[in-house]
Amino acid sequence: MTFNKNNQQMNHQVSWKSELIAGVVGYLTTFYIVVVNGSILSQTGISLESGMIATILASFVGTLFMGLFAKLPLILIPGMGINALFAYSIVEGTGLSFEEGLGVVLIAAIIFLITAFSRLGVMLKEAIPNSLKYAITVGLGFFLILIGLEKSGLVVRGKHTIIAIGDFTSPEFIVGILTLFLALFLFIKDIPANFLLTMISGTVLAYIFGILDGTGNSISLSGNDFIYMPSFSAAGQLSFWLAIFPLAMILIFENMGLINGQLQMLNRNESYEKAYKVTAFSTLTCAFFGTSPTVSSAENAAVIASKGKTGRVALVASFLFLATIFIIPWISVIPGTAISPILIIVGMLMAQDIRHISLEELSEALPAFLIIVMIPFTYSIADGMAFGFIAYPIVKLAVGKREDISKPLMVISLLFLFDFVVKITGI
Repeated sequence: MTFNKNNQQMNHQVSWKSELIAGVVGYLTTFYIVVVNGSILSQTGISLESGMIATILASFVGTLFMGLFAKLPLILIPGMGINALFAYSIVEGTGLSFEEGLGVVLIAAIIFLITAFSRLGVMLKEAIPNSLKYAITVGLGFFLILIGLEKSGLVVRGKHTIIAIGDFTSPEFIVGILTLFLALFLFIKDIPANFLLTMISGTVLAYIFGILDGTGNSISLSGNDFIYMPSFSAAGQLSFWLAIFPLAMILIFENMGLINGQLQMLNRNESYEKAYKVTAFSTLTCAFFGTSPTVSSAENAAVIASKGKTGRVALVASFLFLATIFIIPWISVIPGTAISPILIIVGMLMAQDIRHISLEELSEALPAFLIIVMIPFTYSIADGMAFGFIAYPIVKLAVGKREDISKPLMVISLLFLFDFVVKITGI
């Protein structure tokens, strides 16, 4: 109780000036998501501008709620990796329409919301082995790296191989590799707003080399640009329901880890439950804004380092996100070569979680590596996860460690196996 009182007194002593600065820093370090997520969403059949608007609205509302109700300096944005799961696995991979994909998002968000208000989340967290949880993050990281390399033109489809290095003489390749090296330099030097600077520099380079496509698009906003209606017309298909589980599981586990770590940095562990519930509600709104779900941004570390302490920070950042709508005509010209280094760097950061996997314990390492390898190689996050989850109980039974297989895990593994049987038999 004493800690909470002291914490409240500390919050009252925080000045608006420091909170304003932290809010601006938070916005600048996460602004890239508007362009990057918009670009990924455009792969599902909607326009780049519509994807940007959806990203802006989801970030605005989620961050606003975090400031008003949780009173925390945390920014919520569509999660990297989750957006790839939505675009490439749920929509493209299963053949669902964009609105049907949003139906998957809505149900997954409801499951996430239920876990936030019950013990189900804790049960799932304890039932899934850490090796598989970390493997999912690492696999998503390598998937983002592959997408980034493709967007930059650094790798292409090979004539005699699955992939090959791009054409060294093409302007796209030159711009892609120059932008990547510049992005790595800015990131390693920890330059403030390094991702934003990467996009600006990459766009300038694309202009210099003559590969900048277009001069920006004017936008004409209507009600359809703000609200989408998730569709359940594919609810009779097994693929629709099987797409829900991977998304729900990633939402639950990723947000648990992100929020817990960030609140420890803030010394606000007592606010975990409230922050988790706000985050879960934010994912629910994403289904209607037309984007993949939001998560607590990894860049919140920069906000905390900037002395952001209260919900005022989130309020500042949320309204800056909303104002971004007015510059869409200018930021829509940013090319893929300026976005791809961000995907590669974020993927590298996610891949670092491989250090948490017990490599010397083969019964843990082998299923984990199946997930890590099969996610990028199958170009399907759900299928990549399936390989690891099916292999886990098989390997554990082989080494006589049946006690490591929980009942929920066995159910999950059987569901993935059932999905494979359906695909093989064509039922």
